[in-house]
Amino acid sequence: MDRTRTSLFYVAGYLLVGGMGFLWVPETMLEVFLSNGEYSDVMVRFVGLLLLALGVIVVQVIRLRLDALYPTTLIMRALILLGLLVFFLLYRDPLMLVLFGIVGMGFAYTMTCYVLDRSSDATSV
Repeated sequence: MDRTRTSLFYVAGYLLVGGMGFLWVPETMLEVFLSNGEYSDVMVRFVGLLLLALGVIVVQVIRLRLDALYPTTLIMRALILLGLLVFFLLYRDPLMLVLFGIVGMGFAYTMTCYVLDRSSDATSV
């Protein structure tokens, strides 16, 4: 499962960097992510705090090589992608599409690696 583990570095990166950005410079991050919505400063900073916390958990999954949690990261990101799509359809905020792209690329990367790792593990048994 080395490829899948490596793919999670991307996830940890966007969670940690995004979390710090939304926590420390929320207005700038909303501009960079093309938001046209109205969000309170405290909620954006809270989202940043949550992203940082999730990033630390993903770093621990990578560090401890917790293979059993790899499918969970895929399932949760699939739910996040669905939620982002619904939010975009409801509110038409481009922020949701930008986030969909970031999460979607990581989802596709991890899913591809997971399938390849599973197939190579099956052939090596």
